[in-house]
Amino acid sequence: MGLRINTNLAANAVHRLISKSQRETVSTMKQLASGNRFADISENAGDYAISEQLRGQIASQKAARRNADNAISFAAIAEGGLSEQTNILIRLREISIQSASDTFDDREREMLDMEFQQLNLELDRIAKSTQFSSQKLLAGDEKEYEFHIGAYGEEEDIVRYKSDTNTTTQALGTNGLGVSDKQDARDSLQTIDEALEKLSFARAGFGAIQSRLSTVVNNSDVQIENLEAARSRIADVDIAETYSKMTKNAVLGQYQAAVLAQANQLPQTVLRLLA
Repeated sequence: MGLRINTNLAANAVHRLISKSQRETVSTMKQLASGNRFADISENAGDYAISEQLRGQIASQKAARRNADNAISFAAIAEGGLSEQTNILIRLREISIQSASDTFDDREREMLDMEFQQLNLELDRIAKSTQFSSQKLLAGDEKEYEFHIGAYGEEEDIVRYKSDTNTTTQALGTNGLGVSDKQDARDSLQTIDEALEKLSFARAGFGAIQSRLSTVVNNSDVQIENLEAARSRIADVDIAETYSKMTKNAVLGQYQAAVLAQANQLPQTVLRLLA
């Protein structure tokens, strides 16, 4: 190679290598700082696209899981109301049994009937006031609920549940019952037993949908865990490997700087020819 003073080819070549090392050093520093491989997306465009698709799927699956949790709460609120109504009916039956015996006189039966009537009113109030958000659950409002529990818009991403539960005193037949009379107390037993059976069926329905939705949540948790693991393998930086690269580039940069200093001395050789 001939001697030149206007163009230092060796210095240009070394400078290009130094620039490359600096870019790689900056890139590895960004990766270490963020914990993400995609500090420079242009280097891993394909992997980045896959990881972003997985990120969207993970976010959607988490939203679907929250929907399932809310649906469980929906059923749990209804079941809670039914549980307390069951307790009331059991107490009404107990009062009826007491009043049906001649160990109580008419005056005492009137006192028992006072509790009976108040509990019956509460039975009706629970049915009419138990609600999830603005939706009444035990007042006989008929509605088919659609719970979106999947990450997509397919039919299998929807759980449907038809609710027409009516546990008001009118529907249960307990309105108008009383225990102020011995015979009335005895007659109320069959109606109360039928009402208890209706509540049992209603509780079984809400319990069944809760069980199904709990399975949905468990399945969603597994899917989210596996999706996050898959994205982690693609997007998360390998700290040890990346730190090694950064250290290598840092050392290489120092070495290249020393070589550049030597390359810059080459044009001075021309001066010797002029001496």
